[in-house]
Amino acid sequence: MKFIDEAKILVIAGKGGNGVASFRREKYIPMGGPDGGDGGRGGSIYVIADRNINTLIDYRYTRKFLAQNGESGRGADCYGKGGDDIIMHMPVGTVISDAVTGDVLADLDKDGKKVLLAQGGRGGLGNIHFKSSTNRAPRQCTKGEPGEEKELKLELKVLADVGLLGLPNAGKSTFIRAVSAARPKVADYPFTTLHPNLGVVRVDDNKSFVIADVPGLIEGAADGAGLGIRFLKHLARTRVLLHIVDIAPMDPDADPVADAIAIVGELEKYSPELASKPRWLILNKLDLLPEEERQEHVDAFLSAYRERSGFDGPVFPIAAISGEGCRPVVYAIQAALEEIRKQDEAAEESGESPLTPSPSVDE
Repeated sequence: MKFIDEAKILVIAGKGGNGVASFRREKYIPMGGPDGGDGGRGGSIYVIADRNINTLIDYRYTRKFLAQNGESGRGADCYGKGGDDIIMHMPVGTVISDAVTGDVLADLDKDGKKVLLAQGGRGGLGNIHFKSSTNRAPRQCTKGEPGEEKELKLELKVLADVGLLGLPNAGKSTFIRAVSAARPKVADYPFTTLHPNLGVVRVDDNKSFVIADVPGLIEGAADGAGLGIRFLKHLARTRVLLHIVDIAPMDPDADPVADAIAIVGELEKYSPELASKPRWLILNKLDLLPEEERQEHVDAFLSAYRERSGFDGPVFPIAAISGEGCRPVVYAIQAALEEIRKQDEAAEESGESPLTPSPSVDE
């Protein structure tokens, strides 16, 4: 199925039915009183988060959703039928905002979460409601109210605990294949990943976390180079970023240190908040280096990178193609996520807003 993470739609709730002015007319009762019924309410439009859906493709090609109008009232105290509601199913992680004002209307961050998008109009009142001791034959009735109409922007932000960051061909897809059952495409050319891939990493029977692989960044991505930065929104909900660096590039003119710094710069241009998330350094493709030279190569890279960037986070040298060094990364991530969750729970209990602190992990 084609991955679609953005869409614009128009939702129009149903109009309420009109009330009616009617009088009872039966044999032998020539002067019956008012018996006009109310109009039915218009149908409303709801959205519900569904974990069985992972794309917004249904809303890319069907862009207008109209709920049913309410029926008008009739005589003999007959009330109009209410219009049927529309319930739209969207992926968990979808953010719905007003396309005109930009205000966020709903964040479907939990499976089964249901939100009202457009309220149906109320039905009009029949003349039965206007009778009184001084107005025994009322001819007043009211019309139904129009339903709400909104133009909405849908934006899917996948739910993952860990996000992968790096240049094209740095080995992000190979890493996610090594630690999970996900099988994204892997090839020896840039931009083999064209849309986000999710994988569930099982540490043991009762512990797991979700990892997200997004298309690679290049220098100038914030200005539209390569695939740009449109997929970085899928890292917004992550707790930890894994910056994967090709420690042994095939291009002799490549500078891994400069490339790694450039990626962080693109991240800061896109979102300072995202750039402030805990970020770990994963030095990949150790298998391309002679075994006796690996540590020296890693030390030289770290010395230059830390001097130029000030990075002081955890570092893990790995060879994703063979799985070498991947399990320690997985165990460290699980421990860090558990610590973050504990601190978030403590913050909620104390009435403070949960924060995502930098985890303390031994290198």
